[in-house]
Amino acid sequence: MASQFDERHMIMATTGQTRVTLNNGLAIPALGFGVFQTTPEDTVAAVTVAIGDGYRLIDTAASYGNEREVGEGIRSSGVDRDQIFVESKLWISDYADGKAEVGFDASLRRLGVDYVDVYLLHQPTPADFDDTIAAYRLLERKLADGEVRAIGVSNFSPDHLTRLLDKVDVVPAVNQVELHPYFTNATVQHADATLGILTQAWSPIGGIHRYRPTDAPGGGNVLENPVITGLAAKYGKTPAQVVLRWHLDQGRSALPKSVTPSRITENVDVFDFTLLPEELAAIDALDTGLRGGPDPELLNTRSFPKAVDNS
Repeated sequence: MASQFDERHMIMATTGQTRVTLNNGLAIPALGFGVFQTTPEDTVAAVTVAIGDGYRLIDTAASYGNEREVGEGIRSSGVDRDQIFVESKLWISDYADGKAEVGFDASLRRLGVDYVDVYLLHQPTPADFDDTIAAYRLLERKLADGEVRAIGVSNFSPDHLTRLLDKVDVVPAVNQVELHPYFTNATVQHADATLGILTQAWSPIGGIHRYRPTDAPGGGNVLENPVITGLAAKYGKTPAQVVLRWHLDQGRSALPKSVTPSRITENVDVFDFTLLPEELAAIDALDTGLRGGPDPELLNTRSFPKAVDNS
């Protein structure tokens, strides 16, 4: 009988991970593994299982408080570092007063790596946008120095992108935003496509609409929507797999998260079917226009004073 480890690698061999090419030529896995709100205690095991299942893009952030454990999980996986794409983010407390380099270097130190593959600004902080620009310029320098292979942003609107690009030289390779069937973020997707930026989805399966639907702004649980469940029945897949396939079929990157081994395995098993154009459109039509996460326009160090300890 095959061991659990062998079974995971059989899955990895059959999934055929799709890659997407960024605007600087770097090809990254379209499907990644997220660790937002994953406790440090759970992160090592979750990342190790995910890599065993075939995930090769791991997304974290300084503000998640689990970069160290992500690095430990990568090292314990037995897969060479150069086969793993590590993505992290600079938190807003490190944008101003020359703190960005300290924050970036602290991310590398916590991860235990000498470079990251993708590094993003976590929020646009529109009320303090000069600090945002200064932080992004630091990322441009790190890109030039080879300490990061691609740089980008997270939670940026089209206006934020316009303001940024007026002051910097490198077009972001990635814009990571809330995006799921109940919040398709269509204007951001259009702006990203126009500028050659990859749209990457956080909460790709529905976020608060799934795990706390009574608190969500309309729509209920994405995975119980008849459109999604009907397609799941048609293809012999789970509702979560259908939603992830919707992202991939429309050219996005998606970052599902879980600490449950069976769900980690389930979420990567999405490379043996595709959705029809009319099915993609039917999922698009579920959009409520209501985000479940915080409004990036309102987030800054005063409204959200959390700081990352870089000591």
